[in-house]
Amino acid sequence: MSADLPMVLVVEDEPDLADLYATWLRDEYRVRVAYGGREALDELDDEVDVVLLDRRMPDLSGDEALTAIRDRGFGCRVAMVTAVEPDFDIVEMGFDDYLVKPVSRDSLKETVENLLRRSRYDDGIQELFALASKKALLESEKDAATLEAHEEYQELTERVRELRSDLDETLTSFDEEHDFTAMYRDLGEETDFEDDNSE
Repeated sequence: MSADLPMVLVVEDEPDLADLYATWLRDEYRVRVAYGGREALDELDDEVDVVLLDRRMPDLSGDEALTAIRDRGFGCRVAMVTAVEPDFDIVEMGFDDYLVKPVSRDSLKETVENLLRRSRYDDGIQELFALASKKALLESEKDAATLEAHEEYQELTERVRELRSDLDETLTSFDEEHDFTAMYRDLGEETDFEDDNSE
């Protein structure tokens, strides 16, 4: 397999599930598999582009592994792939996307593709994608009254608004040859970005 293909690290403590995810991805990516959080940190290096990370693992939780990944300064994108329903604790977590099990082959591959696409953007745009994903995730899981009552959600909403405003200013300085149409489309799928700006 070509060394030019992106590298995906699958981290899952259920071996059958880990191997299934790896099988789904191997036709398009190089894949490493780790059957626990500590093993994941051993497998992690600068070659890894995307990490698919379970949250509940006995040796080192996905939350702890995620913190270690970010503390070590790796630039990979991380998606939590977990049976843990999202709550307001996700706001402070450093992941880029969040999938709730059970996960289909298509949704797993689409997540990896989206994360690889995001990696081409600068840090501000990547942060906007990650925060917008968290905002959309909370909105899909919580009712409006619960969201309004939580300070974390309000701060998240304000940060997304600030980043969108900064992005608008940045884009005015670029010409139309750049692939910003696709970037807006990608962002719009997760944040209703285009709808908000067409009112």
